[in-house]
Amino acid sequence: MPDTVADPHALIMTPTGRDFDIAAALLRDIDIAARGVRDIADLVGHLGDNVLFALITEETLRTCDLRPLADWVRVQESWSDLTFILLTQRGGGPERNPAAARLSETLGNVTFIERPFHPTTFLSVAKTALKGRRRQYESRSILGELRESGERLRTALVAGRLGSWEFDVERREFTCSDACKAVFGREPDAPFTYRDLLASVHPDDLKHVKDSARNTIATGDDYAIEHRTIWPDGSLHWAELRARLVRSHGRVRMVGVSLDITTRKVAEEQLRVQNETLEARVAARTRELEEAYRATLDQIAQRELAESKLRQSQKMEMIGQLTGGIAHDFNNLLMAVIGNLDLLRKHLPDDPKTVRLIEGAQLGAKRGASLTQRLLAFARRQDLVLVVTDLGDLVRGMTELIERTIGSAIELRFDLPEEPVRSELDPNQVELALLNLVVNARDAMPEGGTLMIRVDPELAPATGNAAEGFVRLCVIDSGQGMDAATLEKATEPFFSTKGVGKGTGLGLSMIHGLVKQLGGEFKLTSAVGQGTTAELLFPATMKDAPSVAAPAMPAAPNTDRRRLRILLVDDDPLIAMSSVDMLEDLGHEVFEANSGEAALRHLGESGRIDLMITDFSMPRMNGAQLARAAKELDPDLPIILATGYAELPPGMEINVPRLGKPYDQDQLAAQIEALMPTMPAGTL
Repeated sequence: MPDTVADPHALIMTPTGRDFDIAAALLRDIDIAARGVRDIADLVGHLGDNVLFALITEETLRTCDLRPLADWVRVQESWSDLTFILLTQRGGGPERNPAAARLSETLGNVTFIERPFHPTTFLSVAKTALKGRRRQYESRSILGELRESGERLRTALVAGRLGSWEFDVERREFTCSDACKAVFGREPDAPFTYRDLLASVHPDDLKHVKDSARNTIATGDDYAIEHRTIWPDGSLHWAELRARLVRSHGRVRMVGVSLDITTRKVAEEQLRVQNETLEARVAARTRELEEAYRATLDQIAQRELAESKLRQSQKMEMIGQLTGGIAHDFNNLLMAVIGNLDLLRKHLPDDPKTVRLIEGAQLGAKRGASLTQRLLAFARRQDLVLVVTDLGDLVRGMTELIERTIGSAIELRFDLPEEPVRSELDPNQVELALLNLVVNARDAMPEGGTLMIRVDPELAPATGNAAEGFVRLCVIDSGQGMDAATLEKATEPFFSTKGVGKGTGLGLSMIHGLVKQLGGEFKLTSAVGQGTTAELLFPATMKDAPSVAAPAMPAAPNTDRRRLRILLVDDDPLIAMSSVDMLEDLGHEVFEANSGEAALRHLGESGRIDLMITDFSMPRMNGAQLARAAKELDPDLPIILATGYAELPPGMEINVPRLGKPYDQDQLAAQIEALMPTMPAGTL
């Protein structure tokens, strides 16, 4: 297994214990920790980022299979170039020893020291290797910062609806993002070359486009141009392109962004025509001109309002899709963690400390799953568990947590009715929303103040979009408050009045999405210096809250599980490996496929398959499409669709059981038992 030692250290592989003791003692003098390994397999198992260099005697490598070590060298991170120090016999250096030279080709970064050697020589080589490794660590840090900067840039481009593009001047190669393709009316998966770009430019603007590009290449001036484009459907649009010339590594490139400005150009043209009309009629028909002018202004205002609403709708849709994608990726990661921890818990000895550590890791993974639910709440795509809940009891149950959250400088007050105030909602999600509002209130009162939490026992009156039949949960603080401009943006995604690193700006957006999904309304009122009031209105219900049942006795383990031939389909190798291990641990025979096409080949070539479990989100052929194709091959084939999404995209619905990600082994086994209760035990 990989080395679990966190501190940087050197690895030493020597044939005798004395060689290790001498080398380790010399390294200790320059503050380098050392660890001994037995053989090549042990060496490869301990190689990692925290290894400074590896010291190996040449004779230990003469009869070994070096392929595992060569494979590790080949696939190490791009920033890493681990140094191998080889101790050779006198006269055994690479100049006189072809075998040593071949080792240099296999291991890459190799330094030879002929024995016997002077300690000073050895320490000099070790210090050089240490210095090189530290430079590699610096490179790793720089690469990480560059990746983070790239992610921020991509987010900014998406938020601004800008497409990115790059043109290699010498190779005449044009590459662009999906957003850039959309500016020219192309689909994301459609090819779009430099020739396609020129062909899409309006013939009357083509010369201007080429001349501007030549000028930028010749002078280095910024490229900025607006021109008409003709989309594949024949419609006319406008595009704005901006770029700068970049020279690096002997290459000359134009790197820039693109934007669809059709709406603005249409508005400008309409204004131009209207102004010409107004100027032609001003002398003879002043009154009619004034009326036409006022009508024009009204139209512009309405159009701008419509465009603003459209942009906001598009932005929210884009952010919702981004959030759903992030939640899906988190679910995949948690799937591997939860599945492997389940298996690890079963196969490790019953040591209390080990059990405690695994249970802690499982708790962390479950909290991660809760985080994905918060992201899905913002996107209004979470799978809610609706329970008739008394809002007063919900707040009472959180009293201690709220007190710890706000601290002693803030006075906490409650106004909770004695009689039940019920609504059908997801109590866990509402608790998270309430805690989020409490944290916001605390941050708005840095010098202390008063926080009031109120539940209305009466039905809330009709206000705004709310109607009779709503109950209300209020969080009222005496903090700094917000002005009208800030209040208007408060529920917008990623808007935050907190400092950098102190908030994501998603809290109020998530609460807004949750309340809307529950059929209620979220309202904020605030004024500078007068605090803020947050109101959560939920549909009232006359249903009784469910009684708390006694804990059920755990079911006896199923010792006579059916052994099935199962085809597991997932494009993520990590998830596939975890799921296969869980299924095999349940006693099933498992076939693995990493795509829809491979799964169909398995169904045609592997004989009888009792059950297929497939992921939904896969390239080229998703899980729903695969299920339909599999049903055509075998209409009676049982299928389970595993997905992290609460709802499938439109048109992808299929009538098969679904298993929500992330799932553990017990949930997997229960789903299989529920789907196939009639199959005789022990069959294949």
